[in-house]
Amino acid sequence: MKIKYQILNVFTLSFFVTVNFFSFSQTELKNVNSKTISADSIRTGSQRTEKYFPFLKGKNVAVVANHTSMIGKVHLVDSLIHAGIAVKKIFCPEHGFRGGADAGEDIKNSTDAKTGTPVISLYGKHYKPKASDLKGIDVVVYDIQDVGVRFYTYISTMTYVMEACAENNIEFIILDRPDPNGFYVDGPVLEKKYTSYVGLHPVPIVYGMTIAEYALMVNGEGWLTNGIKCNLKYITVNNYNHTYFYNLPIPPSPNLPNMNSVYLYPSLGLFEGTIISVGRGTDFPFQVIGHPDLKNTNFSFTPVSKAGAKKPPFMGIKCNGFKLDDFANTFLKNLNQIYLFWLTESYQNVQDKQSFFNSYFEMLAGTATLRQQIISGVSEENIRKSWQSGINKFKKIRKKYLLYPDFE
Repeated sequence: MKIKYQILNVFTLSFFVTVNFFSFSQTELKNVNSKTISADSIRTGSQRTEKYFPFLKGKNVAVVANHTSMIGKVHLVDSLIHAGIAVKKIFCPEHGFRGGADAGEDIKNSTDAKTGTPVISLYGKHYKPKASDLKGIDVVVYDIQDVGVRFYTYISTMTYVMEACAENNIEFIILDRPDPNGFYVDGPVLEKKYTSYVGLHPVPIVYGMTIAEYALMVNGEGWLTNGIKCNLKYITVNNYNHTYFYNLPIPPSPNLPNMNSVYLYPSLGLFEGTIISVGRGTDFPFQVIGHPDLKNTNFSFTPVSKAGAKKPPFMGIKCNGFKLDDFANTFLKNLNQIYLFWLTESYQNVQDKQSFFNSYFEMLAGTATLRQQIISGVSEENIRKSWQSGINKFKKIRKKYLLYPDFE
C-alpha cells in the first residue's frame, strides 16, 4: 500500500504543473496473482454453442444483443439463424444494435438489414420489453459484453428484460462473458434514494462480477419488482477467473475504444456529473480530462462532432487538461481501485466551484455524501474509509453468486 500513496502524493502535489509522474517501476507494482488474457485464451458462453443450441432448437427465440455479440467473427444472430434456430426478434440496448449511437441517444425500432429480423429498442421510449414484444417468444437469449461498472447501462437493460421474462413466464438464458474490471470491488454502494437507469441496485461502482453472476444476484436477492423471480439459465465462460485482466476483442461502446478507457472508466465516469470533459468528441474519450479554464496543464484537446459523440461538451472549444492513458496502462489496473484524486484536485483548482457539480453527479455516485466530502476537502483516504462498511456488506452478498474463482 505504501507505493500507492507515494503515487497519490506525487500526483496530488503536481496535478496542475507539467511533471513526469510515470517514473515508477512497473515491476514494483506487478500483481503476481493476476495475468492478462486475450479472447483466444477463453471460451465465452456464446462460443460454447454445444451447450445452448440444442436447448434453443424448436423454440421461438428473442435475442438481446449488440455489436459485441460475436462468436468469433460471426454475429450471434447470424449463427443462430444459420443453425436453423427461429430468431423472431432482436432487442438492443443503449448505443443500438450495431453499437454506434451516442450515449443517451434515443434508439428507434428498426429491422436488421441482413436478416430481416425486427429490432426492438430498449433505450429511448421504453427500457423494458412489453408483453406484446414478447408474444409468442419461448426464450430470450442475452449476450452483451459488459464492463463491470454500475453506471454502465447494459446491466439495467438486462434487469428489465429479466423482469419482463419473469412477468410473462419466459425463459431467460445468459451467454456469459468476462468482466474486464472483474478483478476488484470499489466505490460507494448506491443508496435507494438515488436509484435510476444508471444505478438500479445497491452495489458499489465497481462490483467485480460477470453479467451472469450479476443476474444471479439480482434474481437471488429479490431485486426485481415485487421480488418476482426469473427462470434464469446461463452458460459459463471456460478458463476465466476474477484475477484475470481480460483484453476485450471489441470496444463495448463508442466512447470506450480501448482497454485504457475501460480501466479509467470507473474513475472518470464520475466527471460526467461535473463541468469537466472526459474527451467525448476526441480520439481518446475516457482517457483525458480537461476544461477551458484549467491552468498549468500538460495537454490540450478540442472536442468535435463525430460518430458516437455528435454534440460533445465544449464542442469546438479548446480544453486544457491531462492525458491519462499512460497512467491507466502502467498503474491503474494493478492498484485495483477507483481513483478520486483527479476529481478532488480538479474541484480544488477550478475557479467556478459553484457550478462544478450538476445533479447527475449523485446518480453516478449513488450517494450525496461524495459531493459533500469533496467540497469539504475530506482526504481521499478518509473518503475511501467511508465506503468500506458498505463494500464489506456487499462482498458477502456477492460471494454467494460467484461462478468463477475470486481475487480474494
